[in-house]
Amino acid sequence: MLARRTLAGALAALWCLALPASAQEWKSKYPELSLGVIPAENASGTADRYAPLAAYLSKQLGVPVKLRVANDYAAVIEGQRAGNIHIGFYGPAAFARAVMTGVKAEPVVNQTHGNGASGYYSVIYVRADSPYKTVEDLKGKNLALVDPNSASGNQAPRFFLNKAGYDVDKFFGRTVYAGSHENAVLALTQGTADAAANLWNTDTDTMVTRMAAKGMLKKPDGTPMQQSDFRVVFRSDFLPEGPFAVLASLPDDLKAKIRQAFLDLPKDDKAAFDRLSDGKDTGLNPVTLKDFEPMIDMLRFNDAQRRKS
Repeated sequence: MLARRTLAGALAALWCLALPASAQEWKSKYPELSLGVIPAENASGTADRYAPLAAYLSKQLGVPVKLRVANDYAAVIEGQRAGNIHIGFYGPAAFARAVMTGVKAEPVVNQTHGNGASGYYSVIYVRADSPYKTVEDLKGKNLALVDPNSASGNQAPRFFLNKAGYDVDKFFGRTVYAGSHENAVLALTQGTADAAANLWNTDTDTMVTRMAAKGMLKKPDGTPMQQSDFRVVFRSDFLPEGPFAVLASLPDDLKAKIRQAFLDLPKDDKAAFDRLSDGKDTGLNPVTLKDFEPMIDMLRFNDAQRRKS
């Protein structure tokens, strides 16, 4: 028994010696990493979507990567500010807000959709059986937004509607934050909102198509609802897809390893990659801070408008 233990100890020592010194250093400082993600859907759905990614990263990095589903968008921002979230998945506006408020995070990759674009649109939905055909028809009506730090669910609608001549807080009778993209759609289907802001990736990949696939959308008579049961009355300009971002304070070799793990994900663990978008996305695209400068400009504009009101 003693000889076996001695042999095991010797093998462990040899394995440590084989590791680059820098890798030994970061593994001793970061024996565990955390992956924090925004709650675009309900907590259990988000956990199911990102758990395979956390398992994949654990295998690739050689240390456990624990998944943390944030209660709201701000929680990812504050988690990275405090250094408690080493890898964060953001919406583009939430990442812009993080940068604007001093969070030291570096974007790594974002997702490429089925149309080949690494981005999406913000839309205003109404029900297809409603009388509303244009934004003008919604004057004085109730609008469901998503989260203050959501791009498609708050910042982009405010920015692009303002450019079109509609001040969200003055034009609509009431605006509410539903908390997630799913909840905003549900507010519309349940009649507590007349319109809802949301994301639109491609014709076949929207929050509505994802919810319909899960059986979450039903008419009062129990009939399933589909994309055709909704009408888009407003669409924003193109928005960059939100990034996975790492803490800037992580060791350079660890950041490089994380970046490479993400770039390898579509081919090394296709099942985990496909789970992120229900198989709708085609790849991951390297990004830098420059890619999100338009989002920072958008938030600055919205902040200035809010200060005027």
